[in-house]
Amino acid sequence: MAEARRIPAPAVNVEGQPFWDAAAQGRFLIKRCGACGEPHWYPRAICPFCFSEDTAWEESAGEGVIYTFSVMRRNTPAPYAIGYVTLDEGVSLLTNFVDCDLDGLTIGQRVKLKWTPTEGGPPVFTFTPA
Repeated sequence: MAEARRIPAPAVNVEGQPFWDAAAQGRFLIKRCGACGEPHWYPRAICPFCFSEDTAWEESAGEGVIYTFSVMRRNTPAPYAIGYVTLDEGVSLLTNFVDCDLDGLTIGQRVKLKWTPTEGGPPVFTFTPA
């Protein structure tokens, strides 16, 4: 099992505030464009696909697969893993993997969202094997 690692509080800006407010309630939000229908991450006001300003927040189930990952073992108090998860909605995001055997992680493995407390801020999204 990976040892718990302290995670600093994220920087919260006005544009991302709805995401962090939902995070405090245990809900994971992504943005979807009303013009082209594409979901996108990270949340922003303008669609990165068609440049429309018609974007809206939607709740994600927080489930997906590991696209790629790396286990950090050197120059760290405890080993940890980071990587990209592709959510079932289609967006990919950089995250930490927690509560797992780091040697057991595999590309294509199903994972699910887990909110992890931070040092003095809102919880951050991490993922654990499903």
